[in-house]
Amino acid sequence: MIQVDQETCRACGLCVQECPLGALTLEAKKITASPACSSCGVCSKVCPHEAITVYKEAEPGAVQCFSCPVQCLVREGYSGACKRYANKKGVLVRNRRLVEKPLADYSSPGYRPLITGVGAGTTYPDSKPAPYIVSRKVDDVELVTVVTEAPLSYSGIKIKIDTNFHIGEEGARVRRHGKLVGRVTTEEYGSKMLALGGVNLLSGETGFTVARTIVDLANKEKVELSVENGSKLEIRIGDKPVIDGRQDTRMRIGCGSATIGLFARRLKDIVEEAIILDHHIIGLLSEHPAGREVGMKYSGITPVGRKSTVGRYFGQAGSGWGDTVVENPAEAVAKVDMSIARAGMRLLVTETTGRRAALLEVTPSGGLREIPLTPEVVDFMHTLAESCEESRVSGIYTGGSGGSARAGVTDYPLRLTRSVHSGEVILTVGGAPVYILPGGGINFLVDVEKVIPRAFAWVPTPATVAPLEYTMTLKTYEKIGGKTEYITTVEDALRRGSGERVSY
Repeated sequence: MIQVDQETCRACGLCVQECPLGALTLEAKKITASPACSSCGVCSKVCPHEAITVYKEAEPGAVQCFSCPVQCLVREGYSGACKRYANKKGVLVRNRRLVEKPLADYSSPGYRPLITGVGAGTTYPDSKPAPYIVSRKVDDVELVTVVTEAPLSYSGIKIKIDTNFHIGEEGARVRRHGKLVGRVTTEEYGSKMLALGGVNLLSGETGFTVARTIVDLANKEKVELSVENGSKLEIRIGDKPVIDGRQDTRMRIGCGSATIGLFARRLKDIVEEAIILDHHIIGLLSEHPAGREVGMKYSGITPVGRKSTVGRYFGQAGSGWGDTVVENPAEAVAKVDMSIARAGMRLLVTETTGRRAALLEVTPSGGLREIPLTPEVVDFMHTLAESCEESRVSGIYTGGSGGSARAGVTDYPLRLTRSVHSGEVILTVGGAPVYILPGGGINFLVDVEKVIPRAFAWVPTPATVAPLEYTMTLKTYEKIGGKTEYITTVEDALRRGSGERVSY
């Protein structure tokens, strides 16, 4: 199904790396295709030397799939590039059973899809009705659910990494296997955010890697990423992140200022001063309004950082204490004014997560020396650490339900869009509730941990594939011009969805 020009080929191995089916091998500087090759064309598109030609010539026992524009030619016993359709004894079938019950709980029957779109198949080339349109009476209301597995070029994933570790500058490029897949975005409270995918990257030179990355993460696979001029990340949704080889276990309870606000009264009883290091806002206990509130007077100590407001200093991101540039606790102090400070004064230097702490004592000359932590300080550090939530990785899949995702539902797509926004039609993804963004179109966000496991796929157009469900009353479905003539029962759909023959 493929032909390699051996004189042009440079044996770079890029086609082997990108093949979605693992059908290519490189031995003795020669590319060979196994029978698993489906002529999807990825190898030809990524070859920098144009050494590969793809043919889709009919052969005995092979079946051509038309479920997406790639149109794989699938040999018996193998699947297409998306791995959703397989050739079983000369018949093309959806190789995953239709999944009925969602993971998520719903407060009312109308919000729960009757079946999910996982295992449903697609409507491509958009002129067909949705694979399954089912109805059932729930609490005396006739409900309808329309499902499809929609290829979405307008899609991506937002990754939230609960960590105070510095991973890179905002706007820094994020790569996988050296290929651009997204960027670092703004930090949120105690978390770093990545935006991966989107139509411009999916349709760009690294689109196949982008699509694979979105889907791997959405399906809770472990993925290794690198941030430009920043950290190497090992992330899996639901797990603790590993950043530059260090697994983070806690996210901060708050910035340095917030930590002082929460614990000023307790700190006052165990030390004369505290510096809470944080690369956003460093807190100084005695100068902070919370310190004054509990009766403290300014100690004469000035912390590192650029002053923001009283008791609050902007930190500088780095790999040191509190993820600042401070490499040892004494560096947390910029100066000691001995006209205010006194010898023997005890200063606690700690991080917002309670990972590290040091107790310093002011010497008569205005210097600092480290002394052992007191039992009271140790007890406080335990409290601070226990007040921090566990660090973990989470992800929000983002998509836009466009033409192919609406055509199988109704002949009037605008009616469907308006009904979704009004709440008459409830959109879910893989059985999970979504948030619909305001404005035009059907742009949605969904927590992938609430979606049925391994619900996402990708096709080498490239685009990701998401299972969509539209649930509404029969009356609403009739009002929006739905394809009511194709309505069937849930039981019939589940019977047919156990490995149904695909017809075109």
